[in-house]
Amino acid sequence: MVPALRYLVGARGRARGGLFGGFPGACGPASGRPRPLCGGGRSASTSSFDIVIVGGGIVGLASARALILRHPSLSIGVLEKEKDLAVHQTGHNSGVIHSGIYYKPESLKAKLCVQGAALLYEYCQQKGISYKQCGKLIVAVEQEEIPRLKALYERGLQNGVQGLRLIQQEDIRKKEPYCRGLMAIDCPHTGIVDYRQVALSFAQDFQEAGGSVLTNFEVKNIEMAKEGASGSIDEMKYLIVIKNTKGEEIRCQYVVTCAGLYSDRISELSGCTSDPRIVPFRGDYLLLKPEKCYLVKGNIYPVPDSRFPFLGVHFTPRMDGSIWLGPNAVLAFKREGYRPFDFSATDVMDIIVNSGLIKLAYQNFSYGVTEMYKACFLGATVKYLQKFIPEITISDILRGPAGVRAQALDRDGNLVEDFVFDGGVGDIGNRILHVRNAPSPAATSSIAISGMIADEVQQRFEL
Repeated sequence: MVPALRYLVGARGRARGGLFGGFPGACGPASGRPRPLCGGGRSASTSSFDIVIVGGGIVGLASARALILRHPSLSIGVLEKEKDLAVHQTGHNSGVIHSGIYYKPESLKAKLCVQGAALLYEYCQQKGISYKQCGKLIVAVEQEEIPRLKALYERGLQNGVQGLRLIQQEDIRKKEPYCRGLMAIDCPHTGIVDYRQVALSFAQDFQEAGGSVLTNFEVKNIEMAKEGASGSIDEMKYLIVIKNTKGEEIRCQYVVTCAGLYSDRISELSGCTSDPRIVPFRGDYLLLKPEKCYLVKGNIYPVPDSRFPFLGVHFTPRMDGSIWLGPNAVLAFKREGYRPFDFSATDVMDIIVNSGLIKLAYQNFSYGVTEMYKACFLGATVKYLQKFIPEITISDILRGPAGVRAQALDRDGNLVEDFVFDGGVGDIGNRILHVRNAPSPAATSSIAISGMIADEVQQRFEL
């Protein structure tokens, strides 16, 4: 038994091997909030589940919740490599609840965002999770942006986004007194929330329904079990063995991976192709000083460049009352590289050799140089922000946190913008579902995505 491995065990404790019976340090039913992580516990090698979800971010936890609510008789476990849940993409984003205006009509992104936003607001109300439906303005500050703004408005109407309207300068000032613009789209259903709080609530729901969470479990290998001499029921039923970096293992019948920044590497463990490859892009935020937060009431966004999945530097209020400005979009030299000088030789070589990044960079050289310049020189970002709020000066802002986005990229340098599911090869391929790409706005869409994943699991595994 390795003490560093920690369990969060659900109310019914249905992990095979007696996790909840005779297991010292097991957590009891949750009450009021996600229970703290527990130390100690039985070795992972004694545990077996019907379904295991790899990845304890918001998509993995939402999927685990959806599966156990739909199939309460199954034993389901979540594996997370960190000591805490939802600490990477889920815990490093702007917290915006998107309305669904940006995405191609009829695409999964569009449908799931519109549906997911409605479900998320409803869920937060039911669970007492604080949120603010503070709205958003998408503002054209130059004449050449107006045709793109109007096209975006039409797209939003096609996607079924409620309450949209085009407004002129006078109405922009009424909603955002310090904002300047020629024309804007008013999106009243955009909001903000703490997504990590939402993810932990999903985890609590999952545990209360009987699910188990194993933290400090970094998956190293996924393989079919070798024939054992004992011929035990577990060996015959739980045919997949998942091993971690400490040499511990669990067994299960089926696997769903929602591994975010490592989705490609985890997929390859079961024989999948390396495409699409994950390329990490860091987004740096600035903070508006507290005494200047009166300048921004709701979300203020630029008219996006349709060639890229990034929405541009924007003004975003946070649940704690702070105002974030950003993010930019620059290549990260480490998959979890939240600081400019974080570096991993393995990750860099992987990006250069195995992805289409070189082609992407060649095709969009000027955009990349501009983003790097703004990341290095604060004044360049401030100059851009002043197009929207002229009163902002360089003395009004501080450098803030950063996030890393898992951007799927094919070998031809094309950004993969919709959902990608994959299995494996051979016998193991029939027992695994990889969520290879769950693009932004995955947090907004998480409940809707989880329903789609649960449908896919039910169909593939014939549950």
